[in-house]
Amino acid sequence: MLTSGATVARTGLDGIALKPAEVDIADAVDLDADLLVVDYEGRDHLPDANVLRELADESAVRVTTPVRADGFDPLGDDSLARELPDDVGRVLVAGHGAYLTEREAGRAIAPRLGAARTVADDAWVGTEGVERVALAAGGTQFDLLSRSTDRDLKSLRAAGYDGEIAVYAPTVLASDDDAILDGVGGYISRRGSVARALPDDCATDASATGRAREVLLKASRDFALVGDAATVRDRVDELHELGADYVVGYPARGLDEFFN
Repeated sequence: MLTSGATVARTGLDGIALKPAEVDIADAVDLDADLLVVDYEGRDHLPDANVLRELADESAVRVTTPVRADGFDPLGDDSLARELPDDVGRVLVAGHGAYLTEREAGRAIAPRLGAARTVADDAWVGTEGVERVALAAGGTQFDLLSRSTDRDLKSLRAAGYDGEIAVYAPTVLASDDDAILDGVGGYISRRGSVARALPDDCATDASATGRAREVLLKASRDFALVGDAATVRDRVDELHELGADYVVGYPARGLDEFFN
């Protein structure tokens, strides 16, 4: 049984991301989080509207919606988007290929982001792979934490960009190297610069050794939030100081460690 606590507040995170294929998102009703972002992992894992309403009674809720996918396509079938509760916001994304059919993946992104923003004018816009298009679409820019995040935040603010920026990062509330690698090693290994630096066919979890382990642990500080709650809070504070309005953490080892 999960019991609520003050862990989210101790980390300084502005929100928590939930993957419905991995956790029962209904449990998040007891999280001490002001914002919940529900990731899209395919139609089969789209949460029931009643569950979203229950979460929205306690926190601000946003659902990631891929504009190329049937059901969320503003230029075609948008039936799923219209079924979202009125008090649940959206994060507009192009959509990961793993959750799209070949036909959906071939659809143009830019006009769909623009059209979706006219319907959901308070929507956030995910920037992964479509940074310039996302910036042109407007709205809160939702970026993945990366090696360039600090530089990008400073550059945007120095250039006079005054829109909101949110940063998404897998999070492991542990300082143990094995726990970090089991939590985010696989995710980090898929980042382009990391993948190029890793030996072929190496392990990416706690069993990683040698150069692979060294590369992954170093990269974990660039692409994730890792460490005890105080360490994570220091990094979150730094991101805020650089210009991030929101920092959203995805509990890479499940919700349990956020209920302590």
